Amino acid sequence: MITGEIKNKVDKIWETFWTGGITNPLTVIEQFTYLLFIKSLDEAETIKEKEAEILGIPFEGIFPEDKQHLRWHRFKQLGSPEEMYRVVSDEVFPFIKNLHGKDNSAYSKYMGDAMFLIPTANMLAKIVEGIDNLPLDDRDVQGDLYEYLLSKLSTSGTNGQFRTPRHIIQMMVELMKPTPEDIIIDPAMGTAGFLVAASEYLRKHHNDMFLVQGLKEHYHNTMFYGNDMDRTMLRIGAMNMMLHGVDNPNIDYRDSLSEINKDKEKYTLVLANPPFKGSLDYEAVSNDLLKIAKTKKTELLFLSLFIRILKPGGRAAVIVPDGVLFGSSKAHKTIRKEIIDNHKLEAIISMPSGVFKPYAGVSTAIMIFTKTGAGGTDNVWFYDMKADGFSLDDKRSPIEENDIPDIIARFNNLEEEKERKRTEQSFFVPVEEIRENEYDLSINKYKEIEYEEVEYEAPSVIIEKIIKLESEIQEELKELKEIINEVVK
Repeated sequence: MITGEIKNKVDKIWETFWTGGITNPLTVIEQFTYLLFIKSLDEAETIKEKEAEILGIPFEGIFPEDKQHLRWHRFKQLGSPEEMYRVVSDEVFPFIKNLHGKDNSAYSKYMGDAMFLIPTANMLAKIVEGIDNLPLDDRDVQGDLYEYLLSKLSTSGTNGQFRTPRHIIQMMVELMKPTPEDIIIDPAMGTAGFLVAASEYLRKHHNDMFLVQGLKEHYHNTMFYGNDMDRTMLRIGAMNMMLHGVDNPNIDYRDSLSEINKDKEKYTLVLANPPFKGSLDYEAVSNDLLKIAKTKKTELLFLSLFIRILKPGGRAAVIVPDGVLFGSSKAHKTIRKEIIDNHKLEAIISMPSGVFKPYAGVSTAIMIFTKTGAGGTDNVWFYDMKADGFSLDDKRSPIEENDIPDIIARFNNLEEEKERKRTEQSFFVPVEEIRENEYDLSINKYKEIEYEEVEYEAPSVIIEKIIKLESEIQEELKELKEIINEVVK
């Protein structure tokens, strides 16, 4: 985690953007990120220069001889803010944008339609000075710093919808346990939170994979895939991945539900929180998806997509609105039947409605399943999450109550769950019972509430007590009246 001192430095830079007239948090993050990358390019170049010098080999870097003045450590030392502004806006920024196609150009791949929006020389000078004081030489600090920037999306108005809470993402990754061989996708990636969390999980739990050349290459080039239809999200998501140490993530501008998306049985793990507001025209949706369930609802279409793009044996952990679990339309029932009868539904984790506050109060659940093509659902594990470590009001303040560690521990030891009763927080439901209930997956359909028997006193005893209390009240009122009369005299 980044320290309070670094947070204060970031907040000060953010305030410089804000007071300079750039108040959209997405725009601030974009502009902030461009400058972070310009600095990162220079630092990476410096390291490679030193390595080449030690090895005594020639070095040809990203910055040609006649472009050395475009490097961060050079332009930050220019005499006047006006001169630095001219160099950055007229030369550095176009240079970075046009790097695509050359070696070591992963940074620039997502910058094709980027725009430099910092309006004044003095504002740029303040921001460059602020960024120069940030400790960016440590990859973990870089990643945490970027997460802190992204967290401001959830506290800065309507853009919070792009961000799934980080602790929910981390829980889902912990439940799925990505492996070094996995091919992971989020078809509605936003800021790439799920992909970043998966990459960090692998670094923490499978760090030895970087000693195997094939696995290291896979991690950097062919493991992570993300799609989105918002180019700003693509740039931010891609840079998020790179700042977390993934060199070349496969991030593309794509409508995942359209005919353009031809992916089929390509991935081994889906982690996603797809959009579940809105509907599409049938003409805009891939026919393959409509074959499973003819619907216009995006949340159902994405479930069809996950089934199609997973390899046999591939797994999915996805967030769905509660309506998916109990909706009575033909499409709702069809998609649930498809997952339960033709694949292996493993778990439904019901989350409280406050998880996505202050921007949405909708109740959601995490659905975990494996694509088999031959069924396999036997007992489905249900968990009723009541607390996630934060208050469920608009403030989302940290609290002690938190079911997430319990969820992870129980999911990792499902054998011990078999004897749990329906009155407890987690329990199994046999697939036959789910079928009998028209494939309803809402936890309240199966949860039993245990009522404690309370014995009350006989009515006659209660009446006697009331009469006695009434008498005592009358006596005390009489005494109070006498006291008041004495005072008045």
